[in-house]
Amino acid sequence: MKGTRCFAFTLLITLIGSSWFFTPGSLESQKLTMEKVVDNLYVIYGAGGNVGVFITKEGVILVDDKFEQHVPEIIGKVKTITDQPVRYVINTHHHGDHVGGNPLLLATSEIIAHRNARKNMVNKAQPGLPRVTFNEEATVFLGGQEVRIYHFGSGHTNGDLVVHFPAQKVIHSGDLFVKGNFFVDYASGGSSLEWDKVFLAMLKLEFDKVIPGHGEVANRNDVIQQKKDFAIIRQRIRKIIQQGGSPDQAVKRLKLDDLPGWKFTNLMKRSLKGLFKELAN
Repeated sequence: MKGTRCFAFTLLITLIGSSWFFTPGSLESQKLTMEKVVDNLYVIYGAGGNVGVFITKEGVILVDDKFEQHVPEIIGKVKTITDQPVRYVINTHHHGDHVGGNPLLLATSEIIAHRNARKNMVNKAQPGLPRVTFNEEATVFLGGQEVRIYHFGSGHTNGDLVVHFPAQKVIHSGDLFVKGNFFVDYASGGSSLEWDKVFLAMLKLEFDKVIPGHGEVANRNDVIQQKKDFAIIRQRIRKIIQQGGSPDQAVKRLKLDDLPGWKFTNLMKRSLKGLFKELAN
């Protein structure tokens, strides 16, 4: 019994440290659902990061893979729309709710990530390390389709990717875009200031829809608004710093109610100490 409690506690700590929105019990209670975004491109919601599913005549490309226990259900949903196997998995960053399925998928698929994301996984002793990494830009050609992958700099982490489906005019942003929310993982090289530059680069891509790291499919205007709102939040934090305020005081003093859709989450609170340090310089 003691060993069971120890295992459960260790699992809980691991998931809390690696997931955006994990709460106890949510992995069991959140049912996975799949929705069509455009022809040949789908999103799987629930229990972890959003999974992009791109269907070609020579195989499937997944963007992220949630937690390990979700892989059979993810594959099951893929099989309802195609008989083709999963050939590639693109990890948008290293957090466990986006790469937890890697160990099971490595046996049959090639996994691609940014070099820094792999380093972060190594440093955190995460299983399922990607075998293919790159620095700035990569392209996957499969079944007559093209998928472009970009690293525009640090933001949520130092290993974030934006996956562009040019013919479909869709991007998968990973956690670089989560509507009305943000988490700067400073321990993994994240930066709010560099994130603004990432938004600028992202918006140079041609896309109409965006599959976010979490939440429902959004559009280009949502990304533009997120960039504006994040700039306003940084400005307000700078003002609190200039007034001698602390990160703890900012929890009460930071105004968000005039920014539609925003709410002060625990993950945003976790970013405050790093934000104060970065914006005070």
